[in-house]
Amino acid sequence: MTVRRDRIFPLVLLGSYGITFGAVALGSAPLAFDDHPGQLYRVWHVVARGAAPWTWNPDWWAGYPELQFYPPGFAYAGALLHWVSFTRLPVPAAYHTLVWIAYLAPGLTAFLALTRILGSGWRALPGAFVALTLSAGTTSGVEGGVHVGMVGARLAWALIPLLLFVLVPWIEGERRPPWSSPILIAAILLFHPAALPAAVALIALAALAGPPRARRLAVASAVLAVAAALTAFWTGPLVFRLAETRALAWGGPPRVGFFGVVLGLLALLGLLRARGGGRAARVVAVLPWVMVVVTLLDRYTLEPLGARWLPANRVVDGAWLALVLAAGLGWSGRHRSNGDEPLFTATVEAEPSWSVRHREPLIGLAGVLVLVAVSLGAGASTLTLWPRPADWPSLATVERGLRLGDLWTALRKAPEGRVLFVRSGLPLTYGSGAREWYRPHTHVTALAPLYAGRAIVNGTFTHPSPIAALVYRGDAGRAAITQLAEQLDGRSLFGRPLEALDPTTLDEYADRLGISVVVAVDEDAPGLRGLDESGSFAKLRAPEPFILYVRRTPVALPRADPSGRWTVTLAADRDAWVSTRTTYYPLWRASVRGTPVEARRGRFGDLQVRTTGSPRTLELAYGAGAPEIAATIVSAVTAVGWLAASAWGVLPGPPSRASDRSWLRPAGRS
Repeated sequence: MTVRRDRIFPLVLLGSYGITFGAVALGSAPLAFDDHPGQLYRVWHVVARGAAPWTWNPDWWAGYPELQFYPPGFAYAGALLHWVSFTRLPVPAAYHTLVWIAYLAPGLTAFLALTRILGSGWRALPGAFVALTLSAGTTSGVEGGVHVGMVGARLAWALIPLLLFVLVPWIEGERRPPWSSPILIAAILLFHPAALPAAVALIALAALAGPPRARRLAVASAVLAVAAALTAFWTGPLVFRLAETRALAWGGPPRVGFFGVVLGLLALLGLLRARGGGRAARVVAVLPWVMVVVTLLDRYTLEPLGARWLPANRVVDGAWLALVLAAGLGWSGRHRSNGDEPLFTATVEAEPSWSVRHREPLIGLAGVLVLVAVSLGAGASTLTLWPRPADWPSLATVERGLRLGDLWTALRKAPEGRVLFVRSGLPLTYGSGAREWYRPHTHVTALAPLYAGRAIVNGTFTHPSPIAALVYRGDAGRAAITQLAEQLDGRSLFGRPLEALDPTTLDEYADRLGISVVVAVDEDAPGLRGLDESGSFAKLRAPEPFILYVRRTPVALPRADPSGRWTVTLAADRDAWVSTRTTYYPLWRASVRGTPVEARRGRFGDLQVRTTGSPRTLELAYGAGAPEIAATIVSAVTAVGWLAASAWGVLPGPPSRASDRSWLRPAGRS
């Protein structure tokens, strides 16, 4: 048996580059740059508190169902790595493994898809290399998805070429799409819904690629319906409870740039080359232009109607990836020497001519070099080709540099109550020339619940909870959050300039949110008049660069008992509504000695209960409601039914031995 060298060698080159880059940038320890600590916490949340998306997280933002309003796929994947290792892989190591996978995956899946369509690994290499290294302002690229830490967005992005890869036989004429297609679409949705438009466009084009189109569109709709049912356990409650979240609608219009124009020209060439190719090549050639229309609709139609819940620069990531795949077709074209060549052959290959042996590598390597040269001319942020290790600090490095161990110790000794961080993140660079919000920073304070055992308010990345909106802009209303939290750091708090926060206002917010400690950094000192003059907080000596203000008396917060119920003693001198100092959510039920107590949402987004004027121990029970239970049943029944249908042969199952190498053959022989 001989190895198809035109498939293996370029794959080895691509993988070697990716592993070398990863060894320098990612290393063997969890990253602490930007969002990574908070994303690590979310994996820990699943492991420690449960996988149900509505599971309550009491540690951030006065409590919130952490994964109900954020795509839970990457947190589930990290927890799964921890569990399948029988917990031998610690949560930080499982998360870091996931970051490695997220970095390498787009290049590898693009290579698989393009190799299947173009018929040559060398011809697939330029497009796969760009998919691996692209940044260009995308949130799913190397900068956003790996360096900054939007891991879920990059994992969803990487599954789009994989979906194309598995759909090729159906595109080329098979009766049914593969059994894995709804699973892949469901995974894309759970990793990040912003990639879903690209997946929907892809399966729609796959259905329209050949006759009978009406029947194939019906099949594609059924696949999407199954994917929707599989993910109903998350999307059902998400839609039903939208009033409990705040849209993250920050970001400006997408930018194309010179490199995007070059990819666009190559994609236009791909349209011409696809005319003589198979159906799959035509789908790849058309996909970017469909995605351009989808992005424009999102930006200029859905946004004015108030339906824009995600920044356009996330929706556009699918268009970028489609453009990369089509540009790969435009540069390389399809390999036409033999349309039925497997990766492995049982006989010895005849020695090809010199021109054939060298043409394929020249096409691939020249494409990589040309695209690298174009990207360097377009700007260093277009393709992330090589890392500076100092720009990728590990968690251990940041802990040492910021003396976080001393901070955690000080917080553990503080009176009972939550910790309010004046900033969402801590700067990693200092000096008069490095005070912009986008300077290198870390949201490592999001890990305070793990390392200091303290619940926190702020100190995380931009968050969709009502209490986060309260901290960012001073109200917990339904309006979208339109600014990144980092843009407010050191400038404002509760919607007011930091220096304008008077002691009375600050004390009111602190009391309602159960704040007993306030943490700032030395850069914030000039704007802390409200704390310096407060009669409720005293300034303590703290390890540099931190400034600590500690409440003179502890604050009672709800406590969980072994049964899972929460209790808190409320004191009121009259019949009134009293705050429980936790976030309002419809799944809370309040009672006193088994008798239900009236509850409501307070002005600050907190859970308030009606008191009769005497001190009482309030019991709070939290559990799934009818929408959560019904949606979970839908997902469970769909999963069982889909597996049963696959096992009984109603759906196309895994390839048989006679065809198990068909995916390695180039598409186009319909």
